[in-house]
Amino acid sequence: MRKAWAAALVAICAFAAGIPNEEYRARRQRVRSELGNAVLVLFGNTERDVAGLRHAFVQEPNFYYLTGWLEPGAILLLTPDAETLFLPPRDPAAERYTGRKTTPDDKNATAATGFAKVLPAAQFEAQFQRALQSRASVYTLPGTPGAEKLKSLAPLREFRDALAVLSRYRAVKSPREIEMIRRSVDATVEAHRAAWRRIAPGLYEYQVAAAMTFAMQDGGCERNAYAPIVASGPNALVLHYSQNSRKMEAGELVLMDVGAECSAYAADVTRTVPVSGRFTPRQRELYEAVLGAQKAVLAAVKPGVIMGASRTAPNSLYKVAYDYLNEHGKNAGGKPLGKYLTHGVSHHVGLQVHDAPSASYSQPLEAGMVITVEPGIYIPEESIGIRIEDTVLVTPDGAEVLSAALPKEPGEIEKAMAAR
Repeated sequence: MRKAWAAALVAICAFAAGIPNEEYRARRQRVRSELGNAVLVLFGNTERDVAGLRHAFVQEPNFYYLTGWLEPGAILLLTPDAETLFLPPRDPAAERYTGRKTTPDDKNATAATGFAKVLPAAQFEAQFQRALQSRASVYTLPGTPGAEKLKSLAPLREFRDALAVLSRYRAVKSPREIEMIRRSVDATVEAHRAAWRRIAPGLYEYQVAAAMTFAMQDGGCERNAYAPIVASGPNALVLHYSQNSRKMEAGELVLMDVGAECSAYAADVTRTVPVSGRFTPRQRELYEAVLGAQKAVLAAVKPGVIMGASRTAPNSLYKVAYDYLNEHGKNAGGKPLGKYLTHGVSHHVGLQVHDAPSASYSQPLEAGMVITVEPGIYIPEESIGIRIEDTVLVTPDGAEVLSAALPKEPGEIEKAMAAR
């Protein structure tokens, strides 16, 4: 059964790998139509930026969003009336280590890139200066080496943040992007199920993380969307714990925040389960408070609401979770649980697990956005951390939980773990 599932998902992911060049061109045309008296320049990652013996090459996500190009060292230049991709020259010495790369001289360069105009990177500076002759502003990503280079080439021009524009587009997913996220979520659900089959007292957190990573990659996804979080006992109090080095003990909870990246798109799912297979009465009491808060937030998700980041923000998903926790459940001293909600309850998901960050907490939700819903409580005096997280599609009239196939009711979790 598992082999059949894996084979099916590999086939699906292979199909999903192709956002067509037409969609990338449409994205670039949309940006170009808004440039006005400006140009936009994005630098793709280089192998020196992100690759090495420990990490495979990954593309800069904004560059990828507009180009779909996965090779290193490329540059994108957009003007209101043209678009050009610049590719670096071939480096035979480097290619012995990382493989052959495309150059503008290759016969298939335009077909492979989806750009009608592909030039050598050595021509970028001249083309950039020519594009600026009648334009006053430059959009790029501030704080990057590429941005500093552009400022030295155009010291009298106004520089603007390209992310402010691109994050608006990236936040609302196309039908093809949603389909690709669904595939990543499906692989993530299978990874969590694999973890539940593996968990046992005396096992190390990294062994559970390994089972999850294997399930995702065996199912057709290239990598983890982020460092796996397998946090048992007191480690669950650390929100982004990723050392995964502790031995799990009987009677504890283990929080697993793990997501797959399939064809460049991420998933983000968290479950908190009992190491021994059954919740204690106190664990179940706290778990059900968090689950109730998550259900309240899911019921509130719809176009027009905001994620929020404060306890008083009106029309805010955060406030829904905070108020619910204050009204349902107490700490050991009889105080409300709201103060133990120490992080936001939502973020965007897409090409990055924390996607399209600009103004995300105050931006009203729209249909087509993909977000997380992830309330949690972290109680140091009880050494308990509980988070429940799903990847969610905002629909015209509410929300669709993309990770709904993974159980989260405490009884269903216990039943699944008893069947191991």
